[in-house]
Amino acid sequence: MVSVTIPGRIPFPPSHPSFKFQPDNNCKTHQKFLSPTAKWRCSAGDQPQPQQQKPRRRSTSKKSQPQGEKGIDPVGFLTKLDISHKPFALFLRERHKLLKNLKDEIFKRFLNLKEIASGFEILGMHRNVQHRVDFMEWAPGARYCSLVGDFNGWSPTENCAREGHFGHDDYGYWFIILEDKLRDGEKPDDLYFQQYNYVDDFDKGDSGVSIEEILKKANDDYWEPGEDRYVKSRYEIAAKLYEQIFGPNGPQTEEELEEIPDAETRYRAWKEQHKDDPPSNLPRYDVIDDGKEYDIFNIVDDPVSREKFYAKKPPLEYWLETRKGRKAWLKKYTPGIPHGSKYRIYFNTPDGPLERVPAWATYVLPDADGKQAVAVHWEPPPECAYKWKHKHPEVPKSLRIYECHVGISALEPKVASFNDFMENVLPHVKEAGYNAIQLIGLIEHKDYFTVGYRVSNLYAVSSRYGTPDDFKRLVDEAHGLGLLVFLDIVHSYSAADEMVGLSLFDGSNDCYFHTGKRGHHKFWGTRMFKYGDIDVLHFLLSNLNWWVVEYHVDGFQFHSLPSMIYTHNGFASFTGDMEEYCNQYVDKDALAYLILANDILHALHPNIVTIAEDATLYPGLSEPTSQGGLGFDYYVNLSAPEMWSWLLENVPDHDWSMSKIVSTLVGNKHGTDKMLLYAENHNQSISGGRSFAEILLGGAVEHASDRSELLLRGCSLLKMIRLITFTIGGHAYLSFMGNEFGHPKRIEFPMASNNFSFSLANRRWDLLANGVHCELFSFDKDMMSMDEKERILSRSLPNIHHVNDAAMVISYLRGPFLFIFNFHPTTSYERYSVGVEEAGEYRVILDTDEKKYGGQARVNKDQFIQRTISKRIDGLRHCLEVSLPNRSAQVYRLTRILRM
Repeated sequence: MVSVTIPGRIPFPPSHPSFKFQPDNNCKTHQKFLSPTAKWRCSAGDQPQPQQQKPRRRSTSKKSQPQGEKGIDPVGFLTKLDISHKPFALFLRERHKLLKNLKDEIFKRFLNLKEIASGFEILGMHRNVQHRVDFMEWAPGARYCSLVGDFNGWSPTENCAREGHFGHDDYGYWFIILEDKLRDGEKPDDLYFQQYNYVDDFDKGDSGVSIEEILKKANDDYWEPGEDRYVKSRYEIAAKLYEQIFGPNGPQTEEELEEIPDAETRYRAWKEQHKDDPPSNLPRYDVIDDGKEYDIFNIVDDPVSREKFYAKKPPLEYWLETRKGRKAWLKKYTPGIPHGSKYRIYFNTPDGPLERVPAWATYVLPDADGKQAVAVHWEPPPECAYKWKHKHPEVPKSLRIYECHVGISALEPKVASFNDFMENVLPHVKEAGYNAIQLIGLIEHKDYFTVGYRVSNLYAVSSRYGTPDDFKRLVDEAHGLGLLVFLDIVHSYSAADEMVGLSLFDGSNDCYFHTGKRGHHKFWGTRMFKYGDIDVLHFLLSNLNWWVVEYHVDGFQFHSLPSMIYTHNGFASFTGDMEEYCNQYVDKDALAYLILANDILHALHPNIVTIAEDATLYPGLSEPTSQGGLGFDYYVNLSAPEMWSWLLENVPDHDWSMSKIVSTLVGNKHGTDKMLLYAENHNQSISGGRSFAEILLGGAVEHASDRSELLLRGCSLLKMIRLITFTIGGHAYLSFMGNEFGHPKRIEFPMASNNFSFSLANRRWDLLANGVHCELFSFDKDMMSMDEKERILSRSLPNIHHVNDAAMVISYLRGPFLFIFNFHPTTSYERYSVGVEEAGEYRVILDTDEKKYGGQARVNKDQFIQRTISKRIDGLRHCLEVSLPNRSAQVYRLTRILRM
């Protein structure tokens, strides 16, 4: 990333309570380099209090409306959901108090919440307009800091933080200046403010105008002839007047002072005193008091002076002429750290010297040819840097997310690149009918076999897939196809590798992570962030903002929230008791971080989408933060894929419980509209698991010469599982890359146990050419198309009115659509009755048993249109009698309403 200047601080809209500004007259602090203490504080407090109204119920007492926080109710969502649990309500109030105290601490060092989420603007490596590169890093435990790399022969002394160049501040932020080097025969600049702009805004080379010519022109056009200096202070004139009247040469007593004449009399006396002065080119400005009470004075001038005054030009344009373009920069300088240079940061610590990959590095080689990890300085010339072409697509009302991993996206057994993915997978996603992609394993990690979940460098895209500009191109192409781009973000833990990650970063054990047992994940060997530390918050919040600002991503799925919310990392039995969400094992600091993250992201980027992955379904995940929730837009129902896996692996078909399926898919009745459902994602086929297609189809596809029973069963269940999961839940659905066509094999990353084989670390796109996989893809594509045309997911939640465990039939209504599923393995129904609300004609718009989907076409085309019967079924006024083959599902649409 190339940064020329540090952008100014921009206040937030006043609609967001956390971003309002108020002067703090009691704040007397001095300026720090990185984290300036401000004379303004950002607070939700001191707002006009709402009029006290009589509470409608006891749980909405005055205590739930903290003083000075209009619209904030720490336990509001409990009232909304009619949850009465006093310990949890008390916990929410304590959490809210902690959040307020945390914000107070933040505002002692940062101007507003935008600033704490914008650390990437000054930390890391940035080009400065004063022909230099600035580097800043946080390492409070270090005693000495320098940059080492191939640009300085890996010298630990040549480029160090030193006195006179800010060194480091009281918070442990180190500052290093890398001066560009003068070429042979060139001389240093005459003026301090001489700038050599590296970006293309002013890339015109040297204008050829000398400094003397620029200053003379500015003097002639802007300053009045005869002026030889600036007025240094706005108090200078008043001070001289005071000195003239009361100074040592002025009156010494009140009698000598006499009465001060009026302004006009003094002016006339001054004119008389200076009548013999030589003529001046200065404009004539006479100040005369006309004696009117409402008009203090008039300024009398002449037409010539007036015209001359209006002809003045601001000095800015002349200052801009002193700025040189990149051509002039290249002629005079060579970069202090060239583009592509490899470097690390060197610390001297109480335990001795050490080298680390900078925490804010944006491009990292985690294992360069088996050697020590290095950061790469990414500063391509402006003509080579990627330029964005497309805007963010609008966020749709229903999300159809295609989850994918770039590395395994190729047909060949290799690590695929960003360019491979862009050319081969993005068009497929568009054709399949999805409207968003979610990328996993994209952020830099050392060990490929970890799927990218042991992140080592949070600000860098994985170098094994390509460069930062390659990823920008991928995102831009996705936006051009109308696809949103989400990242699976891992802020719940971090890699424990010291040579490439953040562990023991500055030689201490308490820089980014907790000390002792609390700082280590109980089972995964990863490090746990210290969310209550302001500087750690600065790092993590800035990281979220960085991916949106730098790479234009549209949202995040927050991975594995239980790891951060609970000190036991979520490895405990949960019964659903509210006590489990507010006991001593819950980390309030982690919850406060999630609230801040959602508040800041949605305030800075109103169209951002945030998704919570939490197997424990912490109460209030998708409720507004102003009502005590965590503020996510969606939450993942992880119980659904686990249920399907259990049924397929362990339960005979005829023993499946329809009630269990429905209750698991619908989940908690609260917030179902914000639930993201999927039948299987990457978890179902990674780490020794098997994909549903591998379980159901096995070797049937390769060895079956005809439509065997095993093949029919597998295809039927795959289609039915996807259809019911897609249509019964909220407004979001997800599917993993390859599942849409029944990928026959699991995923297995290269590791020691498989001799580092890539044979299962790819996707079999060739299977789409024909056969059962082509038929399964046709069904999935038509299912997506149905939502695109009929807007199924964006409608109100379904009315599940028919669940028959004996017949193994499920039916529900969603708007004018009727969904019917017969999971029975052997029994078909010729005239099965299900209730409907509206009388009329219903037409089949999707049938899982059609030939083109690999079915048997047991429902004739003349049966695709059904008319209701006036018979009360399932508590509804009318019913349909439909043909329902075993292991099949149908979607009916009301096409004509009959008035009775």
